[in-house]
Amino acid sequence: QVQLVESGGGLVQAGGSLRLSCAASGRTFSSYGMGWFRQAPGKEREFVSAISWSGGVTGYADSVKGRFTISRDNAKGAVYLQMNSLKPEDTAVYYCAGGSRASSRSRREYEYDYWGQGTQVTVSS
Repeated sequence: QVQLVESGGGLVQAGGSLRLSCAASGRTFSSYGMGWFRQAPGKEREFVSAISWSGGVTGYADSVKGRFTISRDNAKGAVYLQMNSLKPEDTAVYYCAGGSRASSRSRREYEYDYWGQGTQVTVSS
């Protein structure tokens, strides 16, 4: 069993930066692929980024490529999402997810077994 807790969300002006953190509990965390998803009001949850169990391979949605960076620290049981050059359209609840079968190419929700409760990111124009 893995529990995921996100933090680091908040209100930021367009062009600003935020760093989201996801703290994971459970001995199997280091073997899981991890991902970030987001859900804006009135929209479906969408893929943002994913990282392999080792951290060596990453993947991004086209909408965030070049602005967001995913990383992980297996020793600390944490996954991060560095978000730069934020835009109002990045406003959403951001969710951390993990799965034993997930990889850096995992972009569908069903590929993940565990989910955090989400953290709100609001970008003002």
